Amino acid sequence: MIAHGFHKKLVVQDYPLRGKHVYIHIKRRRWLDKTTRQTVHQDWDLVAQETRVTVKFAAFFKST
Repeated sequence: MIAHGFHKKLVVQDYPLRGKHVYIHIKRRRWLDKTTRQTVHQDWDLVAQETRVTVKFAAFFKST
C-alpha cells in the first residue's frame, strides 16, 4: 500500500478545559492498494449523530 492523500479534515468540539474551547482537528489518510488499485480508508465514528461533539461527550450529557 502507498499513501494516497487525505480526506477532508474533521473538526470536533470536545469538553472545555480550564474555561477554554477545545477543538480537535483530525486528518484522515487514504491509502492505495497497488495490486487492486482500490482506495482504502478507515471509517471512524468519532462524532455523535447530529452533533458536533465526540461520542463520549454526547454520552456523558445523555446520562445526566
